[in-house]
Order: sequence, then C-alpha cells, then structure tokens
Amino acid sequence: MTLNLRVAIVGAGPAGIYAGNILRRQVDEAGGQVAIDLFESLPAPYGLIRYGVAPDHPRIKGIVNSLHEMLDEGTIRLIGNVEVGRDVTVDELRERYDAVIFATGALKDAPLDIPGIDLPGSYGAADLVAWYDGHPDVSREWPLEAESIAVIGNGNVALDVARVLAKHPADLLSTDIPANVHEGLLASPVTDVHVFGRRGPSQVKFTPIELRELGEVPDVDIVVYDDDFARAEGDEHAAHLLATNNQVKVMTRTLNGWRKPADWQPTASRRLHLHFFHSPVEVLGTSSVEGVRFERTRPVGDGSVVGTGEFVDVPVQAVYRAVGYASSPIAGVPFDESARVIPNEGGRVTDGAGAPIAGVYATGWIKRGPVGLIGHTKGDALETITNLVADANAGVLAEPTVAAADGDEVLELLEARGIRYTTWNGWLALDAHERSLGEAFEGTARERVKVVPRDEQVEISRSGALVAG
Repeated sequence: MTLNLRVAIVGAGPAGIYAGNILRRQVDEAGGQVAIDLFESLPAPYGLIRYGVAPDHPRIKGIVNSLHEMLDEGTIRLIGNVEVGRDVTVDELRERYDAVIFATGALKDAPLDIPGIDLPGSYGAADLVAWYDGHPDVSREWPLEAESIAVIGNGNVALDVARVLAKHPADLLSTDIPANVHEGLLASPVTDVHVFGRRGPSQVKFTPIELRELGEVPDVDIVVYDDDFARAEGDEHAAHLLATNNQVKVMTRTLNGWRKPADWQPTASRRLHLHFFHSPVEVLGTSSVEGVRFERTRPVGDGSVVGTGEFVDVPVQAVYRAVGYASSPIAGVPFDESARVIPNEGGRVTDGAGAPIAGVYATGWIKRGPVGLIGHTKGDALETITNLVADANAGVLAEPTVAAADGDEVLELLEARGIRYTTWNGWLALDAHERSLGEAFEGTARERVKVVPRDEQVEISRSGALVAG
C-alpha cells in the first residue's frame, strides 16, 4: 500500500521538528507522500531552544541551525501563533488529518511542596528563564531586588539561572537578550547567589560544560565548601561514579579546583556559591522571603541521602526553585495528572482503559516527562514515527472526515476565526528583523536582539511574509 498522509504536529520545538523530519524521511523511503503541518502556539518556532535556554549558550546555535535547515526545506508547513485547544480544537484537527502528534513539551515549573514556598520573593526558575529569554507572554518586568538569592536544584537549569543572575549585564550584551532584560539586570543589587542540592558533588545533574562555564564568568568568584566534600568521603556510590563515569571525573576535578585555602578572601564583586547535602524544608519570612531553612543530609551509599537532623538557616531575599519542569494538559487529549504526561505506549496515545486512540500520538517531554537531552528527543521521535508509519501501513489510522484537497482548508478555518497565524516566511522576516536590530546596536557586536511583544512579532512576521510572497 502506497502511503498518502496528512499529519498535524502540535509544537514547533525540537521534538516536533525532529518528528516531522523523521516522518517525511520514512514516508519518502517507502515511496509515499506526506503533507505535514506544524502548529505552534507562539509566533516563532524552536520552543525551549528559543525560550528555555540561557542566552549565553553559543552551542545552542548549532541546534537552531539544524532545526532551521529542516524547516527551510519546505516540506513541513509552519503554522504559528495558533493555540490548539483554543483557536482550533483537537477534534477539528482529527477531522482534517490522518494523524495528530503532540510535541508540546514541558513549560511549567515542577512544584516544591514546602512551607513558605508561595511567599512574595519565591519564584519558579522556568518563569525567570521565560523572562530573560523574552517570552512574549511573560511580563516585561521582573523584581530583581535581592542582594542574596537561593536557587534550589542541582541541574543545568539551576546553573543557568544562577549564572545569569550573578553575571554582570555587560557580559550578556553579546547575546540576544531583549533590552528590557538588560535594563532589569542592570538594576539588580545582587552580590551572592547560592545554589543548593540535596545530594553530593558526585551526584549533581549538571553537564561538564555547564559547570565549566561558571568559572569563566568575569568578576564572579565561585565558592564551594570543604564540609560538603568531607560529607562525601566514604560514599560508595560516589566512589563508583568517579571510577566509571568520565563526566563525573571531569566535574569532580572542576569542583575540587574551586576549593580555597582557609585564608582565602573574595576578590570579585559578586559570588556564586555551590552547596551540597542541603535539603530545603521551609522558606522563611512573614510578608516576603527572608531566608531558607535546610536540613543537612548525608549519603547512604546507593546514590540517595537521608536527613541528619541538623538544620541551617540561610538568609536570602529571593528563592528560585529549579527542581524540574512539568507539562500541561491540552483540551481534548488524555492527560496523566500524576506523571504530567500524555499517557501512551511507544508514542501511541492511550485512553483511560489503556487502549490506543487511532491517529493520536505523542513525542518529546509530553510523552516521557522532562528528562533527557537532544539525543533522547531524536530517539523518542523515531519511536513514535516508526509506530505511526506502521499503523498507517496496517490501515488503523482514522480517516479524515473533512476534505482538504489543496491543504488550505485549515488555514481558511483559522482566517474565518480571525486568527493571525504566522508562517515560515514570516519567521524568516522576523529573524531578519531581529538580526538587523543586533547589527544596529551601539557599542557591542550582537547577532540579534529579540523582539518580545507578541503583537509586534506577529505584525513583523505577517508583513514580511506578504512581501516575501
């Protein structure tokens, strides 16, 4: 049977783009045809690569270039500024496509359920990341009023947040941060940023490059504490990791290199502290954050820790929780509230009884949870698409009920509802505009300056697309 498919993908981040690229390739290799529409709630593509990664990560450019090439081939049609579940329903997509793939990722902060976490001055790291990355749906202003800040978490997001908060704004001008973010960071009185993890130095979830970048921040001292290393002595799990894991070896060497002699005195105007074996138990304060209470922990030899009954209070005026991301439900799609994923088997979305729903699939973090790097996302997409193509060959996909001979029926539906959708040509126009803003910036060479307001992004995109057309 020769395949001739129309497929909608919801989410234009790496998961969705990889899924589209793999689908196109598999169908091409089978001698079939596939029309792919890539729906995105934001006016611009790339998802967390554009709005969830610290702006001072130059290696992200390589990922963006790869995603750009996939979309620039013209075999995947981008339909941006469209919220599935609001502007168009899931049922309406299923009526028009042989299959719908959800790749909406995980955009919200995972909760940290301790007393005081809702005090003014306590924030989710994902919200701060969205602010400094210029997300159009986040306020232009952020309350950077604290001299001492706690970041709770021992993963890459925690390090990103801590580094951006500690970094001098002038050192971010070579990135694409928006003007309002630069102005906000300029007003920050911060002197000390503290990063806290429950486990020891060998069990951190950083990557070596993330850790190394900390030591390259100008006028910021990195501070680690000998007591934390002493607590790790005799930990069999840590010893095993050091003996078998090259990444752990590199990071342990880096951390040990930051240990200071007893008479060390800070020389920089700002400090970034890395604390280990600290488990948060309460955010302290009455009308706002005044500190965080931690229970000191110790390793038990299997990678886990237990509390020691020793408590310490650390005075800070702001707290950022970076303990993970969480996905959000989509109207019309099953959702596991506990695991915060769309229930699925190998990417085939399942109903409440565990049976697959014909023609509905998931990939990326909405499928497996917010774990893994880009390589995992590619493998995830491969599994989902392989199963989708197998289902198509087996004839078990639900056939569309709305005719769409020219493929434009869904665009006509959006236009009839007054939805100002954006396109790939529109993104190229917005991309060129942001780059021109960077070129025009006085004093510092910048690749781009992000446009933040949604309406402005849409206007530039749609005007540019008309010119290109």
